[in-house]
Amino acid sequence: MAGLNKVMLIGNVGTDPEMRYTANGNAVTTFRLACSRNFSGPDGERKEETEWFTIVTWNKLAETCSQFLQKGRRAYVEGRLQTRSWEGPDGQRRYRTEVIAATVLFLDRAQAAPMADDAAVAPELEEAPVGEHAD
Repeated sequence: MAGLNKVMLIGNVGTDPEMRYTANGNAVTTFRLACSRNFSGPDGERKEETEWFTIVTWNKLAETCSQFLQKGRRAYVEGRLQTRSWEGPDGQRRYRTEVIAATVLFLDRAQAAPMADDAAVAPELEEAPVGEHAD
């Protein structure tokens, strides 16, 4: 039986997306997403906890995210977890767990978008799903 590696997040973009191209010419865009939850502590006091995730998008989705996402926007991200490892300059093994996004939905309007007519925002700007990268 196959396993399941699926992540669904809703949060606020914490950094402006950074796009680059691989040696093969594939677009890759990364950004940070902050997801907060509210809860009551043992003393009944309301608390907020924020988790930060590194999101990686590829190809057409990478280009769309780079063009339309910006710090402060709200987004839904669906994808899978992937952990990379490398050796640092000090010889220590380093690890980073990232979300490889298959779908990114923009949940709010860009600040520059017209406010008068909902139909003014093209559907492709609101939802930008793209298949996974094959690198």
